[in-house]
Amino acid sequence: MSDLEFIQSLAREAGRIQLSRLNSALTIERKVQDTNLVTEVDRAIDDLLVSALRGNFPGHAIVSEEGDLKRTDADDVWYVDPLDGTTNYAHAYPIFAVSIARGYRGRIVLGVVYDASRDELFSAERGAGAFVNGVPLRVSQTALLGRALLSTGFPYDRATNPNNNFDQFARISRRAQGVRRGGAAALDIAYVAAGRLDGHWERGLGPWDCAAASLLVEEAGGRITTNDNEPWTPFSLWTLATNGKIHNELLTLV
Repeated sequence: MSDLEFIQSLAREAGRIQLSRLNSALTIERKVQDTNLVTEVDRAIDDLLVSALRGNFPGHAIVSEEGDLKRTDADDVWYVDPLDGTTNYAHAYPIFAVSIARGYRGRIVLGVVYDASRDELFSAERGAGAFVNGVPLRVSQTALLGRALLSTGFPYDRATNPNNNFDQFARISRRAQGVRRGGAAALDIAYVAAGRLDGHWERGLGPWDCAAASLLVEEAGGRITTNDNEPWTPFSLWTLATNGKIHNELLTLV
């Protein structure tokens, strides 16, 4: 079994756990910000994924939303989000996913995002293309922001931090054909790779939120940078992922 096949099977197993507990009574905890939730499902899946990765890749670092390690300069690192879209999940709103990515010397080289609700498995390896359920992905050909469907999100500290994306949202909403707020950045960015969205921008994502999806966009022919048009990394404060054709126009507004 290849590394990609192993991660795909792990993601599917995580998805089965998500679906088995959806609509059930959950124990919900709140992190530092009142809007940032975690459930026992997040923790159970995190335990599963971290244990499997440690067993198969001893010596690799693991940066997980529910773990203690939030940043590392290790050569080999895994970025794990056991349940992206926890707030959606806690309300039984069926937009959530599991996201797993591998980085090597600062570059994402493998990524998987699994949407269990729709049984859509997005995957990519650097240099080998991006796929959903085995079908190749390509970004859209939309060339004008006025004809673009975009997505965004808002940071958990939006009520107290003035750098909160509200101004950008209002400005871009006046220019784009439409802006969606799905609540699961891994899926939003995967949809850019699939051509369902033309672009996504957001401030304050964790590396586990977007590492896997960033590779999907690149391998599908898109572009990902910071809001200053600098090279993007999983630890960048701002993330802009587009089909490439509207990237510069979106940059000027963000």
